[in-house]
Amino acid sequence: MRVTKDSIVSLEYRLHLGDGQVIDQSAPDQPLAYLHGHRQIVPGLEGALEGLGQGDSKQVVVQPAQGYGEHDPEGVRVVPRSMLPPGFNPQPGQTLMAQTEQGDIPLRIQEVRGDDIVIDLNHPLAGKTLHFDVTVKDIRQASSEELSHGHVHGAGGHDHGAGGHDHA
Repeated sequence: MRVTKDSIVSLEYRLHLGDGQVIDQSAPDQPLAYLHGHRQIVPGLEGALEGLGQGDSKQVVVQPAQGYGEHDPEGVRVVPRSMLPPGFNPQPGQTLMAQTEQGDIPLRIQEVRGDDIVIDLNHPLAGKTLHFDVTVKDIRQASSEELSHGHVHGAGGHDHGAGGHDHA
């Protein structure tokens, strides 16, 4: 079987930014399982995996536009310290979750200037060229339930547990 739309792909991966220093990777013997063709991984990597078979390995370089996007200067903002939780001591590099009408979004503290805090709403990997080393460990056809729910069930995927899960 080959990696095609609607297949469940389990893959081992390592991610670095071109310097060989790993910044993310799958856990040993716990490959990442995803539903191919449903934008569950960055588009540049997903496209490069199309057509690979079980056991195939590949090095993939993903440009920012096909990864986490370009860094948007509009995403860097200055906010008053009073917008942060009471008693919170902001430090550069910290990440907080902000609740918005569109859901939770991460914001990274870039700088603390007295009562002003410089935050960055861009993804931490925005503007970066991504270097993946991947190995396809398994490929199978998605079940009708996985397709309707839009995610992998079972090993490496979503576990509905005893209480179930509402997909309304």
